[in-house]
Amino acid sequence: MNGRKSVFKDESKLDINYVPKTLPHREKEHRLLMEFFSFLLRFSEKMSQRIIITGEVGTGKTVLAHRFGADITLQANKQKVKLRYVHVNCREYRGKIFLILQHVLTIFRPNFPKRGYSSEEILDMLFQILDEENTHIILTLDEFDTLIKNEGSETVYKLTRLQEIRSGKPQRISAIFILRDLSLIDKLDDSSRSTLQRNIIRLIKYRRNQLIDILNERIALGFNLYSVNEDVISSIAELGFSESGNARFAIDLLWRAGKYADASDKEVVTAECVREAISSIFPTIRKNELDSLSLHEKIFLLAIARFFNNNENAYTSLSEIEEYYAIACEEFNEKPNSHTQIWKYTQLFSALGILKIEVTATSKRGRSTKISLPSIPSKELEKELSAALRNNNM
Repeated sequence: MNGRKSVFKDESKLDINYVPKTLPHREKEHRLLMEFFSFLLRFSEKMSQRIIITGEVGTGKTVLAHRFGADITLQANKQKVKLRYVHVNCREYRGKIFLILQHVLTIFRPNFPKRGYSSEEILDMLFQILDEENTHIILTLDEFDTLIKNEGSETVYKLTRLQEIRSGKPQRISAIFILRDLSLIDKLDDSSRSTLQRNIIRLIKYRRNQLIDILNERIALGFNLYSVNEDVISSIAELGFSESGNARFAIDLLWRAGKYADASDKEVVTAECVREAISSIFPTIRKNELDSLSLHEKIFLLAIARFFNNNENAYTSLSEIEEYYAIACEEFNEKPNSHTQIWKYTQLFSALGILKIEVTATSKRGRSTKISLPSIPSKELEKELSAALRNNNM
């Protein structure tokens, strides 16, 4: 940072691989996992378990599994139970069971040769090591969808019945399967499907207020005090909610916005930082889209760009925009349109995804309209519209 002050206290807490000590709104699922595997702390050699965790992108599947793995391992260590948690992303190993098992084996024997053995031989050696060390492992196969698509029913069947090939011997491997598309299970044969579908934990997408809680926790861990205000948090949560309640997306957007704040030497993360961050992920409005707008649509959008460029608010009211619109009309020698027409412009730009409208009830039985410019930097938008309107007047 070359001596400049950062809005971050510890930006590693915003990293995709960071596992927080608590998981807001996933406490129930965490307790359920601990209960499903509680036998490991009492009689690990007599049982094994198989669990599916499913949910859309950003619903916390991976972080839930990692948090559970750390917590159950800690409890096992306290009770002097030999337990290892092993987390493997199937996509990283091209969905091939041979490469996955090879990786798991090298965790216990780092110098084990990578060639010359079949999957069955590697599995036998893994069981032998676990028997020698009197250890039980919880093997989590993340992005299990990749393995199902690549290997099919036969491999899944073997994974669900690992212990049957060791009749009468201690149970050594339990499994957690993480997948997004649960319908893939229906494509397996009956035997594999019946075993897999026994215990399923479904993670529903986060609601907007839940994303606010998650963001607030990460801000407390990763940002300096008062460097992110409530309006900015609310707007990021709204964007995360619009992306199917994707907490991962919201956290990444928060981090990006913080980096834009640092790049501009700002002491706080502003709504404009968020707009710059979102525009770095998704394409913003194109020039040909601006050219297709009518004169007053351009003037109205210019008024919005100017308002947000001159104010750090994440939201504004329609009445404030009307004031800026009237001033812009005067600049271009145009008579302002009516409130009804302005509302129609607002709805148009909302439908195009340029604006976000939120209508809420007030205490006086009226309605309050909040408007935001969620994804386009106001400076960039003002520059493009000013150029387009100048061309109109030439």
